Parts: sequence; structure tokens; C-alpha cells
Amino acid sequence: MEKSLIDDAGQVRAGEEVDLPRVTAWLQSQGLTLEGEPELKQYPGGASNLTYLLRYPNKDLILRRPPFGHIAKSAHDVVREATIMRKLKPVYPTVPEVYAICEDTEVIGAPFYVMERLVGVIPRQNLPPELGLTPERTRQLCLNVLDTLINLHKLDPAAAGLADLGKGEGYVARQVEGWSKRFRAARTDDVGDFEAVMAWLAEKQPKHEVAIRLIHNDFRFDNVVLDENDPLKVIGVLDWEMATLGDPLMDLGSALAYWVQADDDMFMKGSRRQPTNAPGMLTRDEVVRYYSEQTGISVDNFDFYTVFGLFRLAGIAQQIYQRFKAGNARNPTFATFGPFVCYLEQRCQQIIAASSL
Repeated sequence: MEKSLIDDAGQVRAGEEVDLPRVTAWLQSQGLTLEGEPELKQYPGGASNLTYLLRYPNKDLILRRPPFGHIAKSAHDVVREATIMRKLKPVYPTVPEVYAICEDTEVIGAPFYVMERLVGVIPRQNLPPELGLTPERTRQLCLNVLDTLINLHKLDPAAAGLADLGKGEGYVARQVEGWSKRFRAARTDDVGDFEAVMAWLAEKQPKHEVAIRLIHNDFRFDNVVLDENDPLKVIGVLDWEMATLGDPLMDLGSALAYWVQADDDMFMKGSRRQPTNAPGMLTRDEVVRYYSEQTGISVDNFDFYTVFGLFRLAGIAQQIYQRFKAGNARNPTFATFGPFVCYLEQRCQQIIAASSL
């Protein structure tokens, strides 16, 4: 496998350095055997928790900490994320091993945790041609990635010691109400109001969850790690920050909001951030059917979950777009988020118009 295919870190952004001597001393106090002086690098992606590579001569480690500056008390809870991963590991092997959790903010100024580094390929916008995946092998990769989500949803939360991870029952109603409030609070005058969509979701939401299961809440191809020697094998699932107890179909619907397929229109294709359009990948309808076959969960009313996933994505994009318009986010790409939100409203309305619910 070419080194360039392995997800690697880069230079640390100014102002986001980590006190290496203090981190090393604390890790050694936790029983980790570390040799020599470490090299510190930072992964560039995301605006969520910050992710660093600590490269010691004898061991590579990953450190996760919250963003710098003031954050809401419930946001970016790295201790919660690490605790979930640690409890999941015995029953869900594709979780990276957590070596240490530090709640003492005196060490680096914030809580943090350290976990193993999974060396592998993270499938981002396009599958690397060096993998040489035929449509048949691409289809098998797709099924293997879906199976990692299905296996999560098949777990008994109590067996993992995570029965108290979230409120569970009433999850769908809380999500519909919560995202409706967040969208209204973030709405700008140059996007649609989504009121008809929100009303439809409120009216058509199921009275009961299909089940209460562990859900990832941000399941995408770029949150999985593939074996560098066997790219069809998933060796890790990353980013457990939003994991909770909830309806597994809500997790699937949210994941499919990002699933851009080969026959989508140009606007949707322009939003693609994962290789779901590659020859051999399942379509969204095929994903839903496969999921139902493997879990035994009925998907007769999946229009609701599809619309919710698109609406949730619109809410996420609109929150970022509002910050951009207010001058609090400078990435020029965010200027396109307003038109994208308008597009998502049209997609929701088209699905609603054709729905038998």
C-alpha cells in the first residue's frame, strides 16, 4: 500500500499546540511505556474535537481534546466519547482502544483522551484508484461498511454497560422537536422556512421507536478505517462524539442524507464528500432494503426517516451558514451552504409529495 493512501496528520495549527512534556509525564503515570521525545502533528479535518498524532519512537498515539475557547457544557464531551468507546470495545471490536482518559484540566487546559492509532485508509470523496477496486469489489466494500453499522444496531446496550447512555424512549419526538427549534433559531432570511417540512415530520413521526439501540449519529464512509492490506476490511469506526441510545432507523436516515449516488442531479453531486457514487456502490433504496433484510426491521414507512435525515442535514448546514453570514466563520465554502439548504427543502418537499404516509 502506498504511504500516500494512509491517513496522516500535518502541522499543528497556530494556537492549538499541546504541552508535550506534561502529556508524556501524565501518560507515563498511567502506566504507558513511552520512549524518547514525541513528534506532535495534527489532523486537519473537522470543526469538532481536535485530533492529534503523538509519534513516539516506540508508539504512535492519538489524542483528542475539545476545541479551544468557550464551548457549551454539553458539547465536545471527550470524556463521554472515550467512555463510550472503552465500554464498546469488548463487544464491538472495530472501536479503537482507549489507553487513558484525563479529566484533570491542569494537564493541558482541557480534558482529553489518548487512544490507539489505526493505520489504514479512510475513504473520503473518491476511492483511491491505487486500490484497484472493481465494481464487484466496490459493492462488497459497501456491504462491509453497512454491516459495521448493522452490527452496532444489533448490540444490546445493556450488554455493553451503556443502558444509561441516553434517554432512549421518545428519541424520535425529541429529535424532531429539537432540530425544528435549532433550524428556526438559525434561519436567515435568504433560505426557506421549512415550516411545511417540520409540520409533516411532527405529524408523521412514528408513535414508538422501532427499537432502542446504540446509534452512532454520524455514520459516514469518512468515519471508517480500512485495512491497508485488505481495503475491503473495516478495522475501525471513528468519531463517537454524538453516539447515544435511539431509534436505529433515525441513524440510517441521517447516514443516507450524505449518500450521493451516481444518478443524482448536479446540485446533489456537488455536495458529495464520500465515494457512494462509485460503480458498484448500492443506491439509497438498495441500502434500505439490505438493512431491512439483515435486521428484520420493517422499512415500509422509511419516507419519514429519509425526510428527517435531509432536514437534520439542512439544520447542520444552516447553523454553519448563519455563523458565516454573521462573520464568525470565514471559510468561503460556507457561502454555498445557503443555496444548499434551499435545495434540501425542495428535496424534502418532493419526497413528501410522493409519499404514501
